[in-house]
Amino acid sequence: MATSTLASIGSSSTTNSSSSNLQVTGLASGMNWSTIITELANAERSPEIAWQKQQTAIAAQNASYSTITGDLTTLQTDAQTLQDPSFYRSVVAASSNSSVASAGVSSGTPIGNYAFNISQMATQSQVNGVAGVSQPLVPDGNPANTTVGGAGFATPVTAGTFTVNGAQVTIATTDSLQTVFNNIASATSNQVTASYNASTDEISLTSAGGSPIVLGSATDTSNFLQSAQLYNNGTGTVTSTAALGHVSLSSTLNAADLKTAITDGGSGNGAFTINGVTINYNASTYTLQDVVNNINASAAGVTAAYDPIKNQFTLTNKNTGDVGISMQDVTGNLLAATGLSTGTLSRGNNLIYTLNGGSQQIVSQSNTIGAASSGVTGLTVTALSTGSTTVNVSSDTTTISNAIQKFVTDYNSLQSYISSQQSVTTGANGAVTPGTLTGDSITNNIASKLRSIMGAFENLSGGSGAVKQLSDLGFQSNGHDNTIAFSNPSALSSLLTNNLSAVASFFSDATNGMGVQMNNYVTATIGLNGTLPTRTADLTQQSTDIGTQISNLENKIANDTAQWNAEFTAMETAQSQTNQELTYLSQGVANGSL
Repeated sequence: MATSTLASIGSSSTTNSSSSNLQVTGLASGMNWSTIITELANAERSPEIAWQKQQTAIAAQNASYSTITGDLTTLQTDAQTLQDPSFYRSVVAASSNSSVASAGVSSGTPIGNYAFNISQMATQSQVNGVAGVSQPLVPDGNPANTTVGGAGFATPVTAGTFTVNGAQVTIATTDSLQTVFNNIASATSNQVTASYNASTDEISLTSAGGSPIVLGSATDTSNFLQSAQLYNNGTGTVTSTAALGHVSLSSTLNAADLKTAITDGGSGNGAFTINGVTINYNASTYTLQDVVNNINASAAGVTAAYDPIKNQFTLTNKNTGDVGISMQDVTGNLLAATGLSTGTLSRGNNLIYTLNGGSQQIVSQSNTIGAASSGVTGLTVTALSTGSTTVNVSSDTTTISNAIQKFVTDYNSLQSYISSQQSVTTGANGAVTPGTLTGDSITNNIASKLRSIMGAFENLSGGSGAVKQLSDLGFQSNGHDNTIAFSNPSALSSLLTNNLSAVASFFSDATNGMGVQMNNYVTATIGLNGTLPTRTADLTQQSTDIGTQISNLENKIANDTAQWNAEFTAMETAQSQTNQELTYLSQGVANGSL
């Protein structure tokens, strides 16, 4: 009886136990084993603190090495400039008369003075097409058949009012020219009459009494008087200042108001050549502006334009010089219709000058004189006007001086950075903090070698002896750190002016030049297998290995934590079952059922 009852109790207890309740640690046992597991995990994790500090230190070292590498790269660029013998052949040009010409040079231009006397500037040649190529304003000569809006004015007429002798005349773009003439007469009570001359393509206003005609007012809203080129002239007759008909650049070619209509051969494949370059067009879809744009964008080497004042097309060579412009209609008649093929050539001029007082005139098609014309290697002179100027070509000592000073400045910057990374600081509480690279042998060696190259430099074998070390160029050691001071600028200036070859040898001698030695050392330090890349690669691998250790330890801690949770949960389950059985037995004894 008791055995079956206990078995029943055990079975009931197991069935009624909730695994979720057992996750509340200590519910049955009274023990907070979750905290115990956390403490066990933290104890197992304790080595990670030291490892993470190592990674932080490695990252700081690599960051410092990266900055040093960048500074060394800059210093190497400076050294490469100074080790190049051609750098000391750098020259500069100055024109004595900047209004006559400017000058430029390249390395290797012979030093000296070059006197230019320019007697003629180069100009562009131009083909001036036949003037008056458009239809007249009134094609049939009858102003009653031409509307204001449809007339070929250079500037389209706007509707509104204009004033003649103080009388306002109203105009609409749908009015015929004859209607406008009639309105002028009506508004002025026939004191002013208007007419159109078909032979001259002009409009005239005539005063009945011969008194001066007064045109326009501040309140005019139409531009008819301006479009018709009618301006006050103080007489009884005012006539357009020029023929009024103009081509329409925005209309299609076959409706462009030309005297001779443009055709494309009927196929839409019109073509012409300028300087051997073919330009195609379609008379039904292209406008004159399209053709002008296509010419200007082509390889023909000319600029096309339309002059509305002369009612004339022009072609202008893009380059100067006495050279012609060839053209030919291939299919269609565009060149003939625009008056270009029968135009006249206004020849361009060549540049004419003499050099160094020579009696022979030298010719250049361009206003830019190069070596091919003058015979002076590397010298380029741009003529700006006629007259005389002397171009002085001298060594570019300013650029050379700046390069040397930059070399020393960048060296100082590198040494200062290294010192800052090695410095040891003492806090207010007396705590001593080493720098990121304090005691680092690689950095110590870099600083020492750089100082050796810059300071302990012997006279070049076979050199002039004028420059033995940087101190001869005005640079001195500070005496308290690895940097160098520019203490005597006049020494550098004097040597660059009076003994440039010695300065060049000091830096560029193939064996002992300071620029050569510095370049070689930096290559050995930061090159593919250099000291710094090797060191940073080692440190990076160390950090990676530490990261692997941390990851492995975290995996172990996760497994251990899972095992501890399982064991304590099992303990809690057993304790819970025992507690239930004890409770049942106690109740049975108390009520006499057992």
